[in-house]
Amino acid sequence: MANNKLRHPLLFLFFVLFFAGPTAVLVVSLFAPGWTWPEIVPAHYSTKALQSVWQHSNSIMLNLGVSVLYSLTTTLCALALCLLPAYHFARVNFTGKNILQSILLAPALVPAMTFSMGIHHVFIRLSLADTFPGVVLILTIFSYPYMLRALISGFEAYSEEYELCAKNLGASLWMRLRYVTFPLLLPSIIAGSSVVFLVAFSDYYLVFLIGGGVVPSFTGYLFPLITGPDRAMASALTLIFLIVPIVLFVLVELSVRRFYKRAGLY
Repeated sequence: MANNKLRHPLLFLFFVLFFAGPTAVLVVSLFAPGWTWPEIVPAHYSTKALQSVWQHSNSIMLNLGVSVLYSLTTTLCALALCLLPAYHFARVNFTGKNILQSILLAPALVPAMTFSMGIHHVFIRLSLADTFPGVVLILTIFSYPYMLRALISGFEAYSEEYELCAKNLGASLWMRLRYVTFPLLLPSIIAGSSVVFLVAFSDYYLVFLIGGGVVPSFTGYLFPLITGPDRAMASALTLIFLIVPIVLFVLVELSVRRFYKRAGLY
């Protein structure tokens, strides 16, 4: 019993140090542009990086806004693309089901470079290269397996008898989707959407290759700074990069709680 009581605080401390530690280093680096090895504590502090962020705020917000936009669009496209296949995989048994499911999940297993080089030629012929729709399409193709797997698990988690019961009580298709299927599937939708959004938002190579540098992206704006000498500016933009998903996930959490409270499920 004593070991269990001690284990939980130690585990909590480990996760705090594991996740908060790197963030703390970024915060210190933000105000210490000259912090180098072997200094344990920075010798000099400066707010030059914050001033630089303010001066380039228009460019930063443009790249950040476009990245959030194509990430959200990718998430919606992946959700729309995967709903019916996930329902079919979860509810229907047919010959070759496992093989077909493995083929559909293949993009998540193939390296991005191998996957993108072949399809880039196709995108050029279809005039999708260097366009916003092309970026959304390539990210959707690459990330939809995460949504598909989450939705299949979501449909498998509850019995279709809930929907049959609502149908027998006279509920229309829309009412069954709104009051039965969607609330039961919502946790899986959130799980799949979170992964797809993070994959799209954090991707650099696919966006750079298909977008051709024409489509703005925050990762494309951040990457040269990470590899450059200005560590303070890189730390500032990395913290912004970290804050965006956290803010979105908090908003999603609040919206879901509000939805369940209104539906009387929370």
